[in-house]
Amino acid sequence: MSDLNLPPLPPIGDTISGRSVVDVLNEQHREITRLAEQVTAEEPERVRSALIATLSRHLSAEHQYLYPAVRTAVPDGDRIVDRGLAEDHELLELMRSTDRTPELVAAVRRHVRAATGELLPMLEQMAPVEDLIRLGNRVETAEEAAPTRPHPATPATPPWNKIVDPIVGVVDKVRDVATARTTYARDI
Repeated sequence: MSDLNLPPLPPIGDTISGRSVVDVLNEQHREITRLAEQVTAEEPERVRSALIATLSRHLSAEHQYLYPAVRTAVPDGDRIVDRGLAEDHELLELMRSTDRTPELVAAVRRHVRAATGELLPMLEQMAPVEDLIRLGNRVETAEEAAPTRPHPATPATPPWNKIVDPIVGVVDKVRDVATARTTYARDI
């Protein structure tokens, strides 16, 4: 059984396959940072729309899997996660406002710095590699079902966010299709 209380995933051969949550989230942070820089350089609506959708999916997956793992595995994890949730709530509020792009970009930078400078390195030190891979798999799966728009009023902690986010995600995806909204960087 996992140190992070994760059920086992079926192995392929004798190993667990997938990427570490640290690798998955670092890649996402690079993409979010790149999109934020593009918004400040040009600020086209398609880039901002892709940034909002990418960031919404990212935060949902972090709230569902990364933060509970940090609470369990990292000393003083509750304090770190509570601070992260408060900062993420501010980020979700900024994402809803169309006239606060510079503040949004600054909040994105703070989020990435906090995760890559403190959160992920500590988790990587405290959790077994197998758990990090399991988390990476779950984060990637959760991201696909996640909302593509900010919803600061929805639950941010399990178990409710694992129930509500996929439902809200379906509604968001229907709205995205109906409005031809850009939700991925590859579509810019």
